[in-house]
Amino acid sequence: MESATEGISKLGINGDFASSVPNLHKNLSLLSPDQIELAKMLVAMEQSHLFTNWPEPGVDDGEKKAFFDQVTRLNSSYPGGLASYIKTARGLLSDSKTGKNPFDGFTPSVPTGENLSYGDETFMKFEEAGVKEAQNAAFVLVAGGLGERLGYNGIKVALPRETTTGACFLQHYIENVLALQEASCKVTGGQSERDIPFAIMTSDDTHARTMQLLESNKYFGMKPAQIKLLKQEKVACLEDNDARLALDPQNKFRIQTKPHGHGDVHALLYSSGVLEEWQRGGVRWVLFFQDTNGLLFKAIPASLGVSATKGYHVNSLAVPRKAKEAIGGITKLTHTDGRSMVINVEYNQLDPLLRATGNPDGDVNCETGYSPFPGNINQLIMELGPYFEELKKTGGAIKEFVNPKYKDASKTAFKSSTRLECMMQDYPKTLPPSARVGFTVMDAWVAYAPVKNNPEDAAKVPKGNPYHSATSGEMAVYRANSLILRRQAGVQVEDPVQQEFNGQEVEVWPRVVWKPKWGLTFADVKKKVAGSSSISQKSTLALKGRNIFIENLSLDGALVVESGDGAEVKVGGSVKNKGWAIEKVDYKDTSVPEEIRIRGFRFQKTEQLEKQYTEPGKFELKA
Repeated sequence: MESATEGISKLGINGDFASSVPNLHKNLSLLSPDQIELAKMLVAMEQSHLFTNWPEPGVDDGEKKAFFDQVTRLNSSYPGGLASYIKTARGLLSDSKTGKNPFDGFTPSVPTGENLSYGDETFMKFEEAGVKEAQNAAFVLVAGGLGERLGYNGIKVALPRETTTGACFLQHYIENVLALQEASCKVTGGQSERDIPFAIMTSDDTHARTMQLLESNKYFGMKPAQIKLLKQEKVACLEDNDARLALDPQNKFRIQTKPHGHGDVHALLYSSGVLEEWQRGGVRWVLFFQDTNGLLFKAIPASLGVSATKGYHVNSLAVPRKAKEAIGGITKLTHTDGRSMVINVEYNQLDPLLRATGNPDGDVNCETGYSPFPGNINQLIMELGPYFEELKKTGGAIKEFVNPKYKDASKTAFKSSTRLECMMQDYPKTLPPSARVGFTVMDAWVAYAPVKNNPEDAAKVPKGNPYHSATSGEMAVYRANSLILRRQAGVQVEDPVQQEFNGQEVEVWPRVVWKPKWGLTFADVKKKVAGSSSISQKSTLALKGRNIFIENLSLDGALVVESGDGAEVKVGGSVKNKGWAIEKVDYKDTSVPEEIRIRGFRFQKTEQLEKQYTEPGKFELKA
């Protein structure tokens, strides 16, 4: 048998290597040939400091092997490997230190897109086209985050979207996909439903808990084979401008790691083979969305209809934004060399960019009262064919950025380690000018109510700006449903009252909620509401079934109707009871569950009319 020394010599390790990293050299016999190649790469990339404190062979050998197990993971999970990561980091850190403007040479202009008004003829046409196309779609939920920023210790998708029914975000999303699946089959006259694939990007923090949430709830009615979980790995931290990898302060045998950002979703879909499988299965569209926007699916069918009708390779969902509002703007950038792209430009970059390119007033509102640059909400629709071809070239690598926190103005040292980051909405940065990239704008009241701020931070938001908290997110659901019934379906819905919860002043509308299979689209809602109905402000209305028809209903209290798929229920008459009162809760009151106290309110269920129709047949509920 050859000796360890002979084996090492065959791998091309010479005396220079031994003298430059003696502690590593002494321990090479512990490593496999592949690990030795990784060691050589690290030394070549000027990462010898990682081995400075390695002890003699025989001491902590298990930890040394674990170090290279981690390096193997970091190397394989990044497109191009760790050497590529370090090289990219050096370039970006150099640009950051010198203050290089990433938009040098670019001129911004307003891109082309579709502005939709909920419920009008154009909207309904696109919505119908979207439902038809849904059987050719796949959905990707980006869910790598915990709810710590919200004051909630669970995974964000487990948080109730609203507390009238208690359905969590993940349940709501899955039920919408299933409702789309069924509706698409019906409208295309299909003999059997095509299962819409649903991928969820998780992280070390959320993977096991997401799996547990699905399994303990029988996948919320979806077939387990429809759902794929793709776990995102973290990336190495950087300790200085030379992109030296940072060791974990708690363990000299581990590289410190942090999340890379949701841009990883593209590389994961590609490297896992999921995109190829979807393409073989006839998927044409891939819809990306984030974890806590409770209104999104009201906008999805029409936006998909826009993609299909306009032939967009990339369609960014957007909302109207006020000039200088703290939300990125969808912008067309044209370079002096002829390159152009349509991407999200952060609000703090858009205004100075406009001023620097011949627009002295910067980002200003136009005649509509809004900025001409619509607000990005990080929901994307890709046409799979061109998307897959692009990822074959890039491996899913997204243009990255770095955001080091410097100790002082000299920019020579960091306050703490940094890392490269990427965002899924930056995908179009690598596309050729021939790519058809557009947007679909819908009013925020029907499309955007993210839950991302804790009560303390939300209370500090300047008056008139959105709170983006659990409080405002739940109230936005009631507002949207009430407005849909009032404006479009002709129901007399009483005006809201202003109330304050957790330091946030919000409009409190009647608590109107429905299952996606009751009102997936506006056309569905319109078909199921007839006559002259009214709902008082103090009321709660929960519709949990497909074929529930509202006709001449006067509601002043709480009404909950649940029906099986074979039951058809006509609801009318006068329903009056004490209803469900809203009771204030202090977010510091630890006797109350976290998911309730971060809202600042809970329901006192004093009295309600609750009816269940589990058997097939026609029924009438007339109080």
